[in-house]
Amino acid sequence: MFRASIWSDVDLASLFNNSPNPYVILDSGLAIVGMNEAYLRVTAQTREALVGRNLFDAFPSDPASPQGRQLRASFERVLSTGRVDHLSQIAYPIAGADGALEERYWSATHTPLLDSTGKVAFVLQHTVDVTELHRLKTGDDRGAIGLETDVLRRADAVQNANLLLDDERRYLRGLFDQAPSLVVVLRGPDHIVEITNAAYQELTGQRDILGKPVRAALPAAEGQGFFELLDWVYGEGRTHVSKSVRVSARRDDGRPAEDRFIDFHYQPLRDADGQVTGIFVQGHDVTEQKRAEAAAAESDSRFRSLAQSMPNHAWTARPDGNLDWFNEQVYAYCGKAQGALDGAGWASIVHPDDLAATARAWAAALAQGELYQTEFRLRRADGSYRWHLGRAVPFRDAQGAIVRWIGTNTDIEDQKAAAVVLADMNAALEAGMAARTEELLRAQEALRQSQKMEAIGNLAGGIAHDFNNMLQVIGGNLQLLARALPRDDQALRRLRDAEAGVARGANLATQLLAFGRRQPLEPRVVNVGRLVRDMDQILRRTLGEGVEIETLVDDDLWHTLIDPGNVESALLNLALNARDAMAGQGRLIIEAGNAVLDPVYAARNDEVVPGHYVLLAVSDTGCGMAPDLVDKVFEPFFTTKAEGKGSGLGLSMVYGFVKQSGGHAKIYSEPGRGTSIKLYLPRSHQPEEPQMQVDKQAPTGGSETVLVVEDDAAVRETTVALLSDLGYRVLQAGDAASALAIVEEGAAVDLLFSDVVMPGPLRSTDLAREAKLRLPRLAVLFTSGYTENAIVHGGRLDPGVNLLGKPYSGEALARKLRHVLANEAQRQAPAPAVAEAPPPPTKTVLLCEDDALIRTVTVLQLEDLGYSALEAGSAAQALELLRQHSIKVLVTDIGLPDMPGTELARRAMEIRPDLSVIFASGQADTGRVELPRAIFLPKPYDKAGLARALARACAQEAGDQD
Repeated sequence: MFRASIWSDVDLASLFNNSPNPYVILDSGLAIVGMNEAYLRVTAQTREALVGRNLFDAFPSDPASPQGRQLRASFERVLSTGRVDHLSQIAYPIAGADGALEERYWSATHTPLLDSTGKVAFVLQHTVDVTELHRLKTGDDRGAIGLETDVLRRADAVQNANLLLDDERRYLRGLFDQAPSLVVVLRGPDHIVEITNAAYQELTGQRDILGKPVRAALPAAEGQGFFELLDWVYGEGRTHVSKSVRVSARRDDGRPAEDRFIDFHYQPLRDADGQVTGIFVQGHDVTEQKRAEAAAAESDSRFRSLAQSMPNHAWTARPDGNLDWFNEQVYAYCGKAQGALDGAGWASIVHPDDLAATARAWAAALAQGELYQTEFRLRRADGSYRWHLGRAVPFRDAQGAIVRWIGTNTDIEDQKAAAVVLADMNAALEAGMAARTEELLRAQEALRQSQKMEAIGNLAGGIAHDFNNMLQVIGGNLQLLARALPRDDQALRRLRDAEAGVARGANLATQLLAFGRRQPLEPRVVNVGRLVRDMDQILRRTLGEGVEIETLVDDDLWHTLIDPGNVESALLNLALNARDAMAGQGRLIIEAGNAVLDPVYAARNDEVVPGHYVLLAVSDTGCGMAPDLVDKVFEPFFTTKAEGKGSGLGLSMVYGFVKQSGGHAKIYSEPGRGTSIKLYLPRSHQPEEPQMQVDKQAPTGGSETVLVVEDDAAVRETTVALLSDLGYRVLQAGDAASALAIVEEGAAVDLLFSDVVMPGPLRSTDLAREAKLRLPRLAVLFTSGYTENAIVHGGRLDPGVNLLGKPYSGEALARKLRHVLANEAQRQAPAPAVAEAPPPPTKTVLLCEDDALIRTVTVLQLEDLGYSALEAGSAAQALELLRQHSIKVLVTDIGLPDMPGTELARRAMEIRPDLSVIFASGQADTGRVELPRAIFLPKPYDKAGLARALARACAQEAGDQD
């Protein structure tokens, strides 16, 4: 069987980028091939200065010195035995911050990384700075370390009590808790637990173990005589290493015991007279390594079980051609003892006349890395020979290197006349085995890609969060500066240019989130054909007259659940790429149709779910691409354009958006024949939702009290200034806990405006919930440049949550605050009992309100007032009801999801010219709406206010009738 590597690209990235301890990878000649950031920080070197250099050339040490001998001996042991080697302590000088060499002490673990043949290909060195621990043991009283030395000396003086002073114990615990490895300090011949660190407590789940014998702390420790070794180290005063000790500790926190495997290092501790007083124990958790070995063994066992069940002879060989395993059918046939055929032993059962040809065929297959196939006679246990067809196929890793040969010997003595049929059957068997192997390799590649995208997404999210915060500071201050400057056309033009730069930066952050599959999408049920037709004029103006555009849309095109804004952005991006590929002259074909991806296609393409999709394809007649480029075009930052002509984020953004939406992207291209990119978008069986339109009404401020919660001081200061400029009274806090304290102190807050990602134990969502419990009328608005799934799940904003994305403008802030405050006020508005109005001449009222709670309460109020109410959650639904029913009064919010309420009113009056319109909104700028029957009902309104507004509408109707 072939050994699967336990390292993947993402594992290495996680190891190197996240570990606080230094790591470096060396090849078998001890040349440096990679390292992590912690290694570069510790050594004060650059990656370029180290890669390719021998370790001892980059960091010279005298081979005759103790540390030089120790290091070289350790590497020699790893390279010769292929086993992990530990150095508990070695002195090695490192340049300090001032450039001067400082002698530091390190523990080093050298781990072999094996190739497919079992040889050591690389060595991973993991080092931990144990200088302070060394100084504790040796009594070095430099700097603050003198405190630990005094602590240990006084501990030895009172070792009968086995106690340290509380402040000293706290200091030592802080020191040891920083160590990533398990650390335990034992005192006396009974091995009393004196000090443990956080890693020990996390492993065992035990807290109350100090002062107890180690047998009580670890009652179930197996392997290499753990407790006996403690007695030996204490008595002999010598260090020792114990491998793979199985520990099953009793837990105090209620969790069940879990077996873990630990490599222990035992170091005796001595007093000033050199007498052993205790043992310093350091442990490295190797459980995952043991599990990986067990998994590999299990995989090998499964293969062997499968091969043993085959009726044919089966065998395997290493990449160099050395045969290393035969199944039981081979040994039963030839009568040889198990293992007798390994290596060159197989030649003993081949007919002498066939041996030379067989060896030549095998050598040729090894040299060419291709299928091995030959016919030879094999001697049976009774001495007779039978013809066999020998075949073997090479199995390769992701880089194309052969990792294993798997072969079979098929008896063709009675069927040689039917050799063709038999060969076909055998070929089918091999094809099945190859298909299974290919499937496993695809699964491994899919896992690698998934892990890579997870890492990229986390990186993109972190960058977007900080980047959007910086853009918020810049953009907010530019807007404040524009208001403060005197009228100066040149200065204002420069400010507008700077604001445009902020917008481009925000777009870049959006692209980062898109290819990392982290952007908060707003999917709706749409018809892609309509979107394509709506973009026709934009595309023609953008691409120029030299590009001929042809649009093909199926008449019965399915709907799709997708973010329409991102679809339009993706289509424009693909069209621009096509224009560049055609050098501005050519034919662009845009197709929208229905597609079905079957299980066979899904099996050949990663992350594809079989089912119905809406296909959006963009094809050009440009220069096309070679196959090696096609495989890379969706990778972030990869571009075929000249330097400065493209960022390499366009196609990766499209790919990330489609994948995040549950779709699939595929590219087809040939040099000189153009390119076609196909986007498969998930089908929806729901009716199309109305198109979103932007409310263009001028925003206003207010006098309410807003509590701003933002941990970034610069962002907080800018936001406070914008809100103050809008007339609001502003309170501010740097974290959620401080904000909650302000609320608990009785501050009268109308709206909580909080960043989503906050430091400290109290999350922003928890702050909002707690604040609402204390202030039931509190409105809540979140803001963020990256939500980290705190309020966005499944690609959609959580129900009932208001979000203003960073960076935002003062206009967007003003508009959003008024909308949120108005809706919250309407939800909280009292409903006092009022006398019913006289039976109105108009009995049916159409209510258009996107807030479900406000809509429900208002419908009940209308029914109490004697009206029959029809309700709609969007302008599109309201217009449809107007066409179906005889309605004389429309009550509508201005801030609707698909179009402004003022635009709804204009369209409604085109349908019903005698319609009266009541604007129920928190926006105060409806006075400029030139509608003959417009009535303004400010939010929050109560039943009485609603009744008065309806009475005016009824009076209008009565006047019309007169």
